[in-house]
Amino acid sequence: MTAAVTASSIGESSSGARGRGAKLFAALGCGVGLLSMCTAAPAAHAQNLAPTRTIVVGSVQPGTVAPTAVAPARAGGPAQVARQDDSQGAPEPAIQLVYPPKPPEQTGPPLTVTLADALQRAQKYNAEYLSAITDQKSALEDRLQARNARLPQVGIRSEYLGTQGNGKTANGRFVTEDGVHVYREWVTLHQDISANSIMGTDYKRAQAAEAIAAAKAEIARRGLTVTVTKTYYALVVAQRKYATAQQALEQSRRFLQIAQQLERAGQAAHSDVIKAQIQDQQQEAAYSDANLAMEDTRLDLAVLLFPTLDENFTAVDDLDQPQPLPMIGEVQNMASRMNPDIGVALQTLRSATQEVTASKTAFLPAISFDPVWGLEANCLALNCVYTAIPEAGATPTLGYFISASLTMPVWDWGTLRSKLRQAEFKQEQAQVELSAAQRHVLGELYAAYNEALVARDQVEKLRQAADLAAESLRLVTLRYQAGESPALELVDAQTTLIAARNAYDDAEVRYRTALATLQTFTGSF
Repeated sequence: MTAAVTASSIGESSSGARGRGAKLFAALGCGVGLLSMCTAAPAAHAQNLAPTRTIVVGSVQPGTVAPTAVAPARAGGPAQVARQDDSQGAPEPAIQLVYPPKPPEQTGPPLTVTLADALQRAQKYNAEYLSAITDQKSALEDRLQARNARLPQVGIRSEYLGTQGNGKTANGRFVTEDGVHVYREWVTLHQDISANSIMGTDYKRAQAAEAIAAAKAEIARRGLTVTVTKTYYALVVAQRKYATAQQALEQSRRFLQIAQQLERAGQAAHSDVIKAQIQDQQQEAAYSDANLAMEDTRLDLAVLLFPTLDENFTAVDDLDQPQPLPMIGEVQNMASRMNPDIGVALQTLRSATQEVTASKTAFLPAISFDPVWGLEANCLALNCVYTAIPEAGATPTLGYFISASLTMPVWDWGTLRSKLRQAEFKQEQAQVELSAAQRHVLGELYAAYNEALVARDQVEKLRQAADLAAESLRLVTLRYQAGESPALELVDAQTTLIAARNAYDDAEVRYRTALATLQTFTGSF
């Protein structure tokens, strides 16, 4: 935040500057407007570096600054500047940004959103995260199907076999049939018995696939957490910087008025007014940019949090709440137990190992077992006359028969061995990928932890720097009031304060983002 502070020309004596400074601050109530920012900052800075910030979103509200473009003086003396000041009148309207329409069903006040609320909402509407959850649910069903495939399958079979008669024999024209009317009502059971089913190879592969899907869903959730955290605090900092820009614009306009009054009184050079006008226009541009940046970040967060594009919400600023950083030993322990990337690599190796086992068991024989219970007769009855042997009379129809088969591979031109080699290649590659994943995660874990350490240290240092900058501005303002400091020194002090405030805000976001990134390796702590 750069305030446009003007002073007399460099060639004038310090005693004249001291006299003008005394007159100026006597006329303005000892510079209450000038000191409003720097005197309040040291006491309030421990809670918030912007104790007097007012956020204005959209149109300009009463009591805030409406940016205006002040045309610089081209030539002329105090009379021209006075005419220009009198002709300005009301400030020009601010650039009105366009906003999405408010949903018609929303009639209440804006929704207050915390970071926890934002994370919960994002998990409901983020397509990538929901896709990972869908894959996890599908993998669960695959595991259930693999489990059920090992169990006997029971069914009911009902058939009617009608054969054209030949007028001579009872079985009709098809010698394989037992009559022109045959009815089958069976309860069937089917069971495949092989080394693969006994060892549960397919079921174990499905378990590994489900674990992989669950780990990928967790990776998606943690990645979404980082994205939402960055976007959420980007909006919070954009709001802080917008308030800072408001204060800067207020100060620049105040100093422009002071410079114009001094010039009309013949106590300041026209170059001071030009300097004030330049500062005012620069602050107006910074104010517009801050408003645009806040609107952009609000749109980014709205896209993540709502099913429709809705900006009617307020983000809670909780950056000043302390967030602890665990010790490195605790972080390593959590990462070793709960890191999803290593979990994916481990389960991939497990699946590849089961694939090798399945390829080996394919060389062994397999048994198929199919018992049937029910009736197969020439009528639907518990006792029926056998058409081919009517003299036998009615005989019982209910009964069972069992069919079993044994299949053993003998020669397949090397297909089974080729599949076994393929499985072994995949197993070796999975082992390599596991080792690489462990090294990669360990390296990134240390990098993320070091980033969090540096960010935490910078938060405290930049907090102290902002406090010092506020105190420096207060002292420089007093010196300027006494005529012992030039205007440019005051401008520099104000610029330093705003830069320090913005740097402190950015450092807080950097630390929160570093914590969120670290938790992608360890889980929540």
